[in-house]
Amino acid sequence: MFKTVIAASHPEFSSMRQQDALEFFLHFLDQVERVNSGKPELDPSRSFKFIIEERLQCPSGKVAYNKRSDYILSLSIPLHEATNKEQLEAFHKMKAERKLEVKDINRDEIVRPRVPLEACLASFSAPEEVHDFYSTSLNAKTTAIKTATFATFPDYLVLHMRKFVMEEGWVPKKLDVYIDVPDVIDITHMRGKGLQPGEELLPETGPDGDVEHTHLVASEDIVSKLAAMGFNYLHCQKAAINTANAGVEEAMTWLLSHMNDPDIDDPISHRSDAMELQFVDETSVETLISFGFQEDVARKALKASGGDIEKATDWIFSQPEASASADTVATSSGMQAGDPGVPDGIGRYKLMALVSHIGTSTHCGHYVAHVHKDGRWVIFNDSKVGASVDPPKDMGYLYFYERIDG
Repeated sequence: MFKTVIAASHPEFSSMRQQDALEFFLHFLDQVERVNSGKPELDPSRSFKFIIEERLQCPSGKVAYNKRSDYILSLSIPLHEATNKEQLEAFHKMKAERKLEVKDINRDEIVRPRVPLEACLASFSAPEEVHDFYSTSLNAKTTAIKTATFATFPDYLVLHMRKFVMEEGWVPKKLDVYIDVPDVIDITHMRGKGLQPGEELLPETGPDGDVEHTHLVASEDIVSKLAAMGFNYLHCQKAAINTANAGVEEAMTWLLSHMNDPDIDDPISHRSDAMELQFVDETSVETLISFGFQEDVARKALKASGGDIEKATDWIFSQPEASASADTVATSSGMQAGDPGVPDGIGRYKLMALVSHIGTSTHCGHYVAHVHKDGRWVIFNDSKVGASVDPPKDMGYLYFYERIDG
């Protein structure tokens, strides 16, 4: 009944075809957010929301800071960080010598890579190259170095393990891997620090004076490969840009998570908010300020309302979080370091639930959930609910962590 209600407006989830638990969870949060539009204090989906701070450094040494919000932290699984490499080598050697397939081996004899969750988190924070980055300092495309950190820590942290990957030839595959997940994690060290003393921001104008905001250009290689799969070309471009051209898999994950965004079909703009707001009528801004609204809120409202004062006023009252005051710091992208509607706190979390996928294929299988309730683990398998003596914590697809206060 619950699934029927939530999936009623979705062409895929309302069917009986194979579904992805991550996509459904994000769709569910989207529905919750829509119902509570304009009422952030009543919106439970915000407990999952957090802001990621991305730092980009071009060869000139200058930097740019961008921020984006998300509800899940999607983690790649670095198989080379497996802690049981010797056992894996022995297992693969035995398979080769006996010319056996996995289906021909007893379940107890199968050896799977064991990768620590810490390695997956470290992989997220590790520096990576961003190709086709337009640098206003060099006035040319170049390769920048990107690092990602948390600007805020959510009340509930959801980790998505990228177990479904693409092999050569674009064949989908499920990684057969164990993730060693601790009950308590501390990611305090992953918090971003913002612009540091001695760092110089990339200018918003190039050396020739042209107004060209520092931005990413979508990698044509990533876009063309996604488009070949049947995705909308504009959506593919946005996916590549929003994942900093990290790769096709990363772009696809973003695309699947944001296909229902209300602005997904809006044209791509590389201008910063500050530049866009320069064209707002100053008289209208002064009028809204005289009503008691802050200048930045007034400008944002006029921009969102096409310059109409009456509509801008309605927009402000329908977006109470927009008028909330917060100590924020502007970045080179025109974004702000804080969001009054996004929770924040310490970075210590305790595992409270996990969703695991039973099955070896991306085309079939079954999801079950385990939740820690009243001091014990409980399994939820469709309509069947029971106590779980030994929950499969190392086989999760989604992990749900709750913040530990104090």
